[in-house]
Amino acid sequence: MASTVQELLDRLPATVNEAERREWATACAHALGLGGMAISLDRELVWFTDDTSARLEDLQFVLGQGPGLFLQDDTEVRQLPDLSRLLARQWPQYAAEAEELGIAALFVWPVHIGAVQIGTMTGYRRTTGPLSAQQSAQGWLVADALAQHVLNHLPAVSLTNSNSNSSNGPGHAGAVDLHRTEVHQATGVLSVKLGVPLAEALDHLRAEAYASGLSLTDTAHAVIRRELPDDPT
Repeated sequence: MASTVQELLDRLPATVNEAERREWATACAHALGLGGMAISLDRELVWFTDDTSARLEDLQFVLGQGPGLFLQDDTEVRQLPDLSRLLARQWPQYAAEAEELGIAALFVWPVHIGAVQIGTMTGYRRTTGPLSAQQSAQGWLVADALAQHVLNHLPAVSLTNSNSNSSNGPGHAGAVDLHRTEVHQATGVLSVKLGVPLAEALDHLRAEAYASGLSLTDTAHAVIRRELPDDPT
């Protein structure tokens, strides 16, 4: 018998190992009628249910396009129940990539701590259609609970030594982690190597990730390990 959203939230503190976190994350997404979901705080991916949800968040960061960016109303769920009809007009590159991943609908809940929006929770479906009123309301409960959970368990990270911290890299489903630590490191490396500002260096890194089809984290790791050519463009 499937667990209710409230039962899953009550069980969240007891998920102590990777297998339990993955199982909980998947069950929670399914309880909301979603294929998967991810949370980003200040555009930093910190939690996800599966590789597809992580990839969708990564694409928003790489392309600067997507439904989780620049929410104009932080009190409503952004519903895109049919990407083929709605998304392509606003974010054509993101829409094409989402379609390749088999995504038919996306839903974004603003994540708040108190009155301040600190991020987003984005869920996807492989079938078209809007959320029910109950799913939308329960999504707010999940977003609030996960925001607090993430902030309570976010690791302390040093940005100066990628070999000394296990949180570098793509991370694991259901784990509270910083998934873009190496992106910041690689941006600094490229800034120095190319003699350009950090913002331009990040654009170089994004372009390489998009051209290669790799995630931004994997591309950053390659830069740090000197696996890419001197000029990443």
